[in-house]
Amino acid sequence: MMKTQVLAVALGAVVAFAGAAGAHGPSRLKTEQTVVLDATPAEVWEVIGKFDDMSWHPAVASTEMMPEGAPADVPDESTRVLTLNADGAPTITEQLMAIDNEKMSYKYMITEVDTAVLPVTNYSSTLQVSDKDGKAEVLWKGGFYRGFPNNDPPAELNDDAAIAGVNGIYEAGLNALVERFGTVE
Repeated sequence: MMKTQVLAVALGAVVAFAGAAGAHGPSRLKTEQTVVLDATPAEVWEVIGKFDDMSWHPAVASTEMMPEGAPADVPDESTRVLTLNADGAPTITEQLMAIDNEKMSYKYMITEVDTAVLPVTNYSSTLQVSDKDGKAEVLWKGGFYRGFPNNDPPAELNDDAAIAGVNGIYEAGLNALVERFGTVE
């Protein structure tokens, strides 16, 4: 009798695991890009190290701290709203998670974005400048989930769309820095 109960419990566990595996949702996606610029790390950090100023990025029309007058360098209290067009829409809301001016790095997360604008959810990112033989190496990396949280996403909200969207933002920003400072070959 005991043998039958153990076998039944084991079989039940296998069936439950198989069902859970089939119901598994999306995996966390990651991407990163780097560029070495013909400038010192301090020069580049002066341009990109201010959480309240994304004017260096060509996709951002304006940056506003929320609430108005909020600090720009206090983790968990600093929230910025990036407006992507001059007409005031669309927007992306981001919160500062950590900043280290000495290490020239900050981490932030998106708290609000329409997936039609950027097809991701649960996005967090790090922007960092480091010294590479006296020149500035910029690293921009992020982790996120695709815009559709369930199985069988539509093409505009699948893994490929999410990665392409984030890579497009990173490329546009890093290309703008290359135009401004030049690159090291």
